[in-house]
Amino acid sequence: MSLQLQTDSGQKLFTGHGEGYVSVNTHRYRQPIVVMAAEVRTDWPATDFAALTSAHFEYFLALQPEVLLLGTGARQQFAHPELYRELIKARIGIEFMDTPAACRTYNILVAEDRKVVAAVLI
Repeated sequence: MSLQLQTDSGQKLFTGHGEGYVSVNTHRYRQPIVVMAAEVRTDWPATDFAALTSAHFEYFLALQPEVLLLGTGARQQFAHPELYRELIKARIGIEFMDTPAACRTYNILVAEDRKVVAAVLI
C-alpha cells in the first residue's frame, strides 16, 4: 500500500508498506528500523517480536521520545510489561500495533510536531 502524504519539511515519513517491507521517504527497508522525524536508524538489533528482550526496549531511553510506537509485524502483539519497565519509569508512552497501523499513526503524530519514535518489525 502506498501512503501519499505530501510534505516539504524534510521529515522522515512512511510512504508505503507491504509484505516484507516499509518505505520511508520512498526508500524501501526490508529489516526492522527505527524512524524519527530527523532520521532513520537500522542499528536496532531486534529481529522479530518473539525475540524481544528488555535490552531492545532500553535502546529507546536515550532517544527520549514522548511516545514509542512499536509495529509488531503483520498482526498486533503485546509484550510483557516487564520488558519495557524502564520506559514506563522514564515516562515514555508505548503503543503496540501492527506495522501498517504504526506507520499511519507515526505520520499523524509527526505532522503534529510530537516527539515520536516508530520502531517497526517487518
